[in-house]
Amino acid sequence: MAPRKLQVGVAGLGRMGKRHAMNFFQAVPRASLVAVSSPDAVERAWAQETLGSSGVKVYESFEDMLGQDGLDAVCIASATAVHAAQAIAAIDAGKHVLCEKPLATTPEKSESVIIAAARRPELKVMCGFSRRFDASYCDAREKVAAGMIGRPSVFRSQTCDMFDPTGFFVQYAALSGGIFVDCGIHDVDLALWFFSENGKKEPRVKSVYATGITAIEPGLQEHKDADNAVGVIEFDQDRIAYIYCSRMMAAGQEDSTEIIGTKGKLSVNLLPQDNLVRIYEAGGIRHELPQNYWGRFQNAFAKEAVEWTNCCLDGIEVPVKLSGAVMAVRIAAALQESMVTRRKVWFDGDGVQTDRAQL
Repeated sequence: MAPRKLQVGVAGLGRMGKRHAMNFFQAVPRASLVAVSSPDAVERAWAQETLGSSGVKVYESFEDMLGQDGLDAVCIASATAVHAAQAIAAIDAGKHVLCEKPLATTPEKSESVIIAAARRPELKVMCGFSRRFDASYCDAREKVAAGMIGRPSVFRSQTCDMFDPTGFFVQYAALSGGIFVDCGIHDVDLALWFFSENGKKEPRVKSVYATGITAIEPGLQEHKDADNAVGVIEFDQDRIAYIYCSRMMAAGQEDSTEIIGTKGKLSVNLLPQDNLVRIYEAGGIRHELPQNYWGRFQNAFAKEAVEWTNCCLDGIEVPVKLSGAVMAVRIAAALQESMVTRRKVWFDGDGVQTDRAQL
């Protein structure tokens, strides 16, 4: 008798949805992609052509997909604005959930997912922060935990997308929550992870401040957003994080991190490269960069899906806690607010925004 496989449906078939669908279709041995959904006719046509002949059912309605017989779990890769609502609907329908980051654009909506998940503790509900599954970041985290650099005190990280001339990010800004919530939240999550105690107890945020510019996409100003932004996060116990996010890189995807401790420093991907090929030309020696986020972290997405699937089938705890995902949204949304208002945002001892500094 063949081992049981997790029957998975993917919601959303845009940029990331297609990739998640193909991931579960090809790269997760213990899962079977059985359904996909999208309100977009072009995306459904792609799914029918690419996956339909393999028996994957294609739905216009997410709710109809949830009703498919035998469906065990859903991966939510829809527009950010509907992440929380779809996650809650899936939980209420008794499905395991892997939700693309962020859980929602606001802390309040993100909290609603935690409340729903608490009603169904037997379900495995996880927010997908892909870098936690990247081999280099995992290695760096293990070295920090082993004390190699002493006490981590300064964290510097960036998520820098290659410039997209189609205007996609301008259109997306109306729904994304802004550059910190959509883009910089990866770095916020990493800061929480690297500053956590034993990878579990998260650091307490004290304040954030951010500023941003529209250097290349003036249309973002309509949405009070930026194409380049810098944020500073102050944590308890004298720790600080510096976040840079950008939509205008010329060469390719540039995502890198430094963790600076009292006895040393670790860096991840400070010199981005697509592979180990070097091009020797008359003008010098060069190498190529990944052209998008997927190009850099494709293997991490596969590992994320594999580990979540194992948690669902084996009844083990998911590696990324919802509480951390909510805190990441709370901090990223505060950075976005600070960028717009040009004011520092303070937090109390419980991680809730307050009007003034806490002594």
